[in-house]
Amino acid sequence: MAEKFKVKQDNKLLDFLFLTLNGWSKKKVKERLKSATVAVNGQVTTKHDFPLSIEDIVEVGVIQKRQKSPSAIKTLDILYQDENIIAINKPAGLLSVGNNKENKQHALAILRSQLSRGKNTLKLWPVHRLDRDTSGVLLFSTSKEYREEIMAKWNEAEKIYLAIVEGKPKEQKGTINQPLRLDDNEYKMHVGEHKFAKPAITHYELQKSEKRRSLLEVSLETGRQHQIRAHLSWLGCAVVGDERYGKKGDKLGLHARYLKIYHPNKNKFISFEVDAPIEFYNLLQ
Repeated sequence: MAEKFKVKQDNKLLDFLFLTLNGWSKKKVKERLKSATVAVNGQVTTKHDFPLSIEDIVEVGVIQKRQKSPSAIKTLDILYQDENIIAINKPAGLLSVGNNKENKQHALAILRSQLSRGKNTLKLWPVHRLDRDTSGVLLFSTSKEYREEIMAKWNEAEKIYLAIVEGKPKEQKGTINQPLRLDDNEYKMHVGEHKFAKPAITHYELQKSEKRRSLLEVSLETGRQHQIRAHLSWLGCAVVGDERYGKKGDKLGLHARYLKIYHPNKNKFISFEVDAPIEFYNLLQ
């Protein structure tokens, strides 16, 4: 059972532990922190300089629940399925499609295996992609031709994300209209005017704010690679756990909550929606 302690004045985590666990040797305290058995407001951390504020809760002796690794996933949560498209709830940590290093364990392969019957292998094409550590709505088509029909009106698609960010935006809501340019060497988007930059528009609205982090609802007018992550970092509110555009963390605070697309066969727009898992909201603390 973990011991809980309430913070009475602003401090750094290691200094707080030294003061609170005064019967322990400093070596033992450091070992506990290093072994990921210390949590602040429910979030495990190993940072000795983790900032503490009054009323924060520090737990010592935390046993982390083993999360299901992507390699153990056999089936995916299907949100919608017809003869043309399939929408799933992709878990964080799973690639949308394979790459040269990982060509077996990704959402496309798992879904194909899940829905195929005997020798009748289901063919699937990704309509769009989510970053490995982004969870949420991911769409596939059962033919390349139908994928192209959907993409023909992709500029009319509505895409809404939830993002947990460091800090708090100055404005309750706003629009980021900054072009983006991909640096192939760094595999990173650069924000700002450049002859090779492409237009990118991101809208955001503050939903909730805690002491050090905020929950934003984010919608996209354009769909550039890493658009949300790069734009929010430029705003001064990097997505939690985003090592490329902010600070490294155990989990990325980005979830694709809602997607509305034009369905050519039905001749109308249809939408898919899935809330973020509890682990996502825990990042707000």
